Amino acid sequence: MVDEQYDYIIIGAGAAGLMLASAMDQDPFFASKKVLLLEKQTQRSNDRTWSYWEKGSGLFDSLLNKQWHKIRFKGTKEELVKDIDPYSYKMLRGQDFYFYHYQKLNESTLVTLRHEAVVKVDEKENEVVVKTDRHTYAGGYVFNSLFTPPSPEEQKRYPLIQQHFVGWFIQAKMPVFEKDVATFMDFSIAQKGNTRFMYVLPFSQTEGLVEYTLFSKDLLENSEYEAAIKKYISEDLGCPAFEILEKEKGSIPMTAYDFYKRNTRRICYIGSAGGWTKPSTGFTFSNTMKMTQKVLRLLRAGSSFSKLKAHGRHQFYDSLLLDILARKNQFGRSVFEAMFQKRSPQLILAFLEERTTFCQELRIIWACPKRPFLTALIKRLFS
Repeated sequence: MVDEQYDYIIIGAGAAGLMLASAMDQDPFFASKKVLLLEKQTQRSNDRTWSYWEKGSGLFDSLLNKQWHKIRFKGTKEELVKDIDPYSYKMLRGQDFYFYHYQKLNESTLVTLRHEAVVKVDEKENEVVVKTDRHTYAGGYVFNSLFTPPSPEEQKRYPLIQQHFVGWFIQAKMPVFEKDVATFMDFSIAQKGNTRFMYVLPFSQTEGLVEYTLFSKDLLENSEYEAAIKKYISEDLGCPAFEILEKEKGSIPMTAYDFYKRNTRRICYIGSAGGWTKPSTGFTFSNTMKMTQKVLRLLRAGSSFSKLKAHGRHQFYDSLLLDILARKNQFGRSVFEAMFQKRSPQLILAFLEERTTFCQELRIIWACPKRPFLTALIKRLFS
C-alpha cells in the first residue's frame, strides 16, 4: 500500500540530489508539483570538498572557501606555475553546501525532505513505487543517485578505475604555502607502479589541504596514504611542525561505461550513478550543475531521459586513457606531464570540461605519448 504520492522523488541528498531539488524549487514550471527528497543520513558532516574550475562568477561563489587564478603542475623534471585566466579554480566545502541547501529546502513548500533509507525501487507503467525502511511512496518520476558499478562483464569492456585519496587540512607552524597558487598535480613523488600525485590547496601561507591521490584499481591501507602525506609535508614542503585540523577520505569511480543507458521512461540516474562524473579525471561537481539544467529542460519539454547522453568523442577519449591506466597504471604521469608541458592550461581545462572543437582535441591528443594511445585505440576499435 502506498502511503504518499508525489510528482517527483529524488533519492539521495548529495550534490546532485540537492542541486536538482533546489532547482525545481526555484523554477516556476514546478510550482504546482510535489517533490520528495529521500536521504538516509540525518546529519551531514563536512564529508567532502568539491573543487572545480569556472569562467567568471558562478552560482555558488558566495559559498566558496577559496578560489585561485594560478595552478601548479610538477612533473619529474619541470615545475610549471601558470595563470588560468579567464578561469578560476574554486573550492567549496561540503558543510557549507549542505547547510545552504538544507536551509533553503526547510523553507520550501514544494520539496519534502525525509530521512529514510531506500530499500526498493519498482517501476510500473504509470508510476514508480519507492519503498523505504519506514514508508512506501509513489512518484511519476524518480531521480536516483544511488551508485551501483557496472557488471563484471561490462567492466571488462570499460575498465573501472578508482580515484582514491586521503587529505589533511593542516595548520603549519611556519609559512610553507604559496597561498595564491593551487597545486593541481605534483607527480614528483614515488609512483610505485601506479598513477600517484599530490594535490595541494593553500588557504594562507600556513594553512591548506594536502591530499594524496591515486588513479588505480586497488585502494591502499590508510596508513600508507597518511605516511605519504606526512613525508610530503615534512620533506617537499619543508614543514617539520604542523597540526592536523581535519581529515577527508574518498574514492570516486572512473569508468567510460555508459551509465545513461540505465535511464528508463520514469527513472533517471543522477550524479555518479548517472555517469555525471568525468571518467578521466573524477571531477563531478561542475558537470552536475550542467546536467541539472539539462534534466530540467527535458522535464519542461516532456522529453525522454534517453536524451541525456555523454558526448561521444569525449567519452571515447576518456575510454582510451582508462584503457591505458587499466593495463599499465604507471603511464598516467607521462600523459598528464606531456599535456601540461606542451599545451596551455586554458586549453587543457576546456578539453577536460568538454568545451573544445575537434581541432583543439587533436592538439591535445598529439601532445600525449603516441604509443600507448595507439595501442589503446587499436584494441578499442578491434576488440
